[in-house]
Amino acid sequence: MSRTTTPRHLARRAALSVALATAGSLLVTAPAGAAPQPRAADLPFTTYEVEDGSTDGSVLEPDRTYLTPASEASGRRAVVLRETGQYAEVKLTAPANALNLRYSLPDSADGKGQDATLSVYADGEELTDLDLTSKYSWVYGEYPYTNQPSDGSAHRFFDESRTRLDKTLPAGTVLRFQKDADDSAASYTLDLVEAEEVAAPGSMPEGYVSATDLGVTPDDGQDVTSALNSAVQQAKEQGKGLWLPAGTYVLSDRVDLPGVALRGAGVWDTVLRGTGLKGGLYATGGTTEIRDLMIDGDNTVRDDAGGQAAVEGEFADGSVIDNVWIRHTKVGLWANGPTTGLNVSHLRIRDTYADGVNLHGDVRDTVVSDSSVRGTGDDGLAMWSEGAAVTDSVFRDNSVQLPLLANGAAVYGGSGNRVENNTISDTVTGSAGIAVSSRFGDPFTGTTTVSGNTLDRTGGYEPNWQSELGALWVYAANSDITTPVVLSDNTVRDSTYSGLLVSYQKTVGDLSVKDTTFDGAGTHGIEIDAAGSGTFSGVNVSGTGSDALSLSGGFTVERGSGNSGW
Repeated sequence: MSRTTTPRHLARRAALSVALATAGSLLVTAPAGAAPQPRAADLPFTTYEVEDGSTDGSVLEPDRTYLTPASEASGRRAVVLRETGQYAEVKLTAPANALNLRYSLPDSADGKGQDATLSVYADGEELTDLDLTSKYSWVYGEYPYTNQPSDGSAHRFFDESRTRLDKTLPAGTVLRFQKDADDSAASYTLDLVEAEEVAAPGSMPEGYVSATDLGVTPDDGQDVTSALNSAVQQAKEQGKGLWLPAGTYVLSDRVDLPGVALRGAGVWDTVLRGTGLKGGLYATGGTTEIRDLMIDGDNTVRDDAGGQAAVEGEFADGSVIDNVWIRHTKVGLWANGPTTGLNVSHLRIRDTYADGVNLHGDVRDTVVSDSSVRGTGDDGLAMWSEGAAVTDSVFRDNSVQLPLLANGAAVYGGSGNRVENNTISDTVTGSAGIAVSSRFGDPFTGTTTVSGNTLDRTGGYEPNWQSELGALWVYAANSDITTPVVLSDNTVRDSTYSGLLVSYQKTVGDLSVKDTTFDGAGTHGIEIDAAGSGTFSGVNVSGTGSDALSLSGGFTVERGSGNSGW
């Protein structure tokens, strides 16, 4: 059993063993004037939604029905190219020499995926061919899912492919993605493209020793796990950090970091490439730094017992993880207790099979900020107080999109934790945008604050309970939540079901909701089915599909000033 195979994952597995069945399609229309105004993470790329450009292909209509491609697309829309010569175009608003495309190809009959190219043009001139694959997408059946198409219930349709160009394209360039005669996939579903201007590879800073001087050879396709572990130990003995020059380093197991700094030449230049379910970094205590590299996993299915996280372990005060790109691993970052004072920033986490980030157990004073998390197989960002409380930690200024199961961000127990100034969008199933919940882990022991967040098209259907989950969800499940929960200055738009759901069976005893807008909801603006009480002030509700307020369970609503619409 791995450190991330836990009762929570087993509980999720049991809960999702019920067959998923939906009827018809689910479409919620955004209210007029609800154009996104995200509280953006500090990220180096510009995102272009392909459906907002020009195309002669077909555009998927918005649909939130689980097991449909549109439900997993950003904004619930994408472009499909099926015929030779069909194209989709976007116009660059900033210079770029690197692209990252989110796309879907059909699976192969055996579930192992297929490879295909897609042609790219710049202002009418052929630029490059993108190498695409469906190896890492398409899972089937019941949780935790398989690669067997015969199991049915296909989902996880999308993957991402990046390429670095040999020239910089100026702002105003029209990029065309076109299915040419040599592009062999039956269809190409294009969601978005991220474009950026990447600097030259970095050089080794003072206080580091190069891994290539310590017996590590990248780019020859050979497994360097043992050599890299040895180089880490040698660097530590010399009192230096370990520098990883530009190149690809193949790993068949984890590399241990015993309080040492590991740094690459940049996320486009230094790549740690996993093999099968393995290959990642494990902090074994002490002050650890991980910077400026990519961890490119090789997982094709969720395996909690056998898979490895991209980054895992215990981190001492002053540890830093900065500018790391992660994809195709079991988990992005799993920080175990005891961890204190870890600072995490500028992550790009893509297409993991479980959580994006999980702060687990005795994790204190830890900040995760300015990161982009998309396409995770479980919670995008989670704090999980199991065995010990997560305390005084924060998820701040992040962008979370399209967790394919569970929540954009979740706090399970703990004290003094905050979720603030994030943008969260397009949750898919069994999901809230942000959950404060006693469903997993130990009871809450102190204040939890959710403030300044923007949620778009969040909430989701839980098929096992036949329940409609809210965009903001306060859930007293296994224990009462009687410590303060503060929801303030949040903007919640176009919610699939209720804007705020407070539930169920137990007591939510000290809830404060203030200066929050619920603009558009498939059902209620505020839905409460619990015991307890809460104060509401400056809460505005509009554009609901049903009654603005639904109240049951004996909960007492104490109305302050400045409320409207409910």
